[in-house]
Amino acid sequence: MNTSNRIWLITGVSGGLGRALAKEAAMQGETVYGTLRKPEQISAFNELVPGKTFGLQLDVNHHNEIKTVIEQIVSKSGRLDVLVNNAGYGLLGAIEELNMDEARMQMETNFFAVLAMTQAVLPIMRKQRSGHILQISSMSGLRANSGTGLYNASKFALEGMSEALALELQPLHIHLTLVEPGPFRTDWAGASSVTARNKIDDYEISSGARLRQLQSISGKQPGDPAKAAKAILLAVNSEHPPLRLILGKVALDAVREKFRTVEEEFSKWEAVSLNTSFED
Repeated sequence: MNTSNRIWLITGVSGGLGRALAKEAAMQGETVYGTLRKPEQISAFNELVPGKTFGLQLDVNHHNEIKTVIEQIVSKSGRLDVLVNNAGYGLLGAIEELNMDEARMQMETNFFAVLAMTQAVLPIMRKQRSGHILQISSMSGLRANSGTGLYNASKFALEGMSEALALELQPLHIHLTLVEPGPFRTDWAGASSVTARNKIDDYEISSGARLRQLQSISGKQPGDPAKAAKAILLAVNSEHPPLRLILGKVALDAVREKFRTVEEEFSKWEAVSLNTSFED
């Protein structure tokens, strides 16, 4: 991909990884459009890197507004090279504690909004025969844990959809990368999260304990969003970008451990798995 002044669209740039990535890309000479839900946030984003960062109001759950935002970008800049689906949040609570409205909203924001944004951008990238889609997933898209089951579900869904999409886009010279951070120093487990309204005492020793641990390190996570942004830019600038980019030692260790235990279980039950065919 031509790396001279690409046009980026990053959703959810009010803080955290989205804002760090917007700043890093702009500092490297890219033009970055960022979406924000509140109009009063736009001017500050415009001044992040003056002349390079441009804020646009959008709630990604309002799918009918997505096309208008993309048309604004293409009308002004003529193209769209990099889409970063970053907007999202964490829903905290044991599976039984969650009501259907809470669960559906998690899937709406973390999966269906990403799907809608991706579908809206693809016609432009197909016409260009170039582009790069970055799906901000999570280590939680590869390894589940108690207390974040619906968040896991939303990211597992994103991973499955994106794996298939990457295969569909290969002949069109459009790249896709799933970015899978571990714990980074953002508000993900704090102000940006939503906690189930219902509480069940029996889950205090499992999901309850894990959520207390997550919230206790909020603001003290080991991951540096600025360094994560630099890592993502390295992937985007690569001649052969990865399908998956895991960020942080915690994430890398956890995912490797998951795959190790999965392989152990496959091996243990291999004979049973294979003994399921017709005896032709």
